[in-house]
Amino acid sequence: MLILDTLEDLEYEIDEAEDGAQALQMITDQSYDLVILDFMMPHLTGVEVLENLTAAQKASINILMLTAKTQESDKEKMIAAGANYFMAKPFSPVALLSLIEEIIV
Repeated sequence: MLILDTLEDLEYEIDEAEDGAQALQMITDQSYDLVILDFMMPHLTGVEVLENLTAAQKASINILMLTAKTQESDKEKMIAAGANYFMAKPFSPVALLSLIEEIIV
C-alpha cells in the first residue's frame, strides 16, 4: 500500500498483481517501463517470475527487486534471474521514489 500511495500521488500509471503468478502473466501480456517485484510473493517468488521470462522480455524492461533478503547469495540469485536494481526492506518512500525516477528518466 505504501508503494501504491507514493506512486499514485505522483500520477504514475500502476498495475498491481496479487501474487507472482499474476505478475508473470501481466508482464507477459503487457509492456512496462519498470516492474517492481517483491522477492517473497505467493505462488511464485520474484526470482521465479524472472526465471520464467524470456531474455527478450527482461531486456525490454527495468526490474527493481524489493527484498528483505540482503545476503550476497540472495543478490546473486536476483542478478542471475535478471533483476537490474535492488532495494532492501525496510525502505523509505523517498528513497524508493528517488530510485524510480533515476531508473525511468
